[in-house]
Amino acid sequence: MLKTRLVPAILSALLVVTGCTVTSPGGQNPDTRRQNINAGVDNALAELYRQVPGSKEMVNNARGVLVFPAVISAGFVFGASSGEGAMRQGGRTTGFYRQTGGSWGLQAGAQSQAVYLLFMTKEALDSFNASRGWTAGANASVTMLSAGANAQATTNTIQQPVVGYVLSNGGLMAGLTLDGTRITRLDL
Repeated sequence: MLKTRLVPAILSALLVVTGCTVTSPGGQNPDTRRQNINAGVDNALAELYRQVPGSKEMVNNARGVLVFPAVISAGFVFGASSGEGAMRQGGRTTGFYRQTGGSWGLQAGAQSQAVYLLFMTKEALDSFNASRGWTAGANASVTMLSAGANAQATTNTIQQPVVGYVLSNGGLMAGLTLDGTRITRLDL
């Protein structure tokens, strides 16, 4: 009886995950995609600044900030996530990227969240820019900031090579890791 209820749930979750990982605005022309990604990045940064005290100072102190405005995650036991974003350096876009990830464990459902990676040192940004594909945790550790005092710029935080925020509809998320998240450049 339990198996007959689990099979439809697992199949539904796999369909959702597949849809989230392969459905993209890829049919749009490159100019439209770039404009849509940039508009999403602008909105995501404005929301971060509104919700998280000290985040604007952190972004301003970063050598580069990579923003994925809508990373869609879905799964049932096995999960996947995907999103498109842009790197900003000195307030201007320098490249477009796709983020993908996978996970397993006790999970069910789908969600959308904004992911921000701040490259605080020149070395960390240079390493990212030189890579053909960058993986959080393998190419660099990401210090995740969560709600509270840790979300604000401190001398110790600014010295970390890569700092990350994850913002959901409910606010800044705590206890997350981006380890294993793969980032590749989009040819737009």
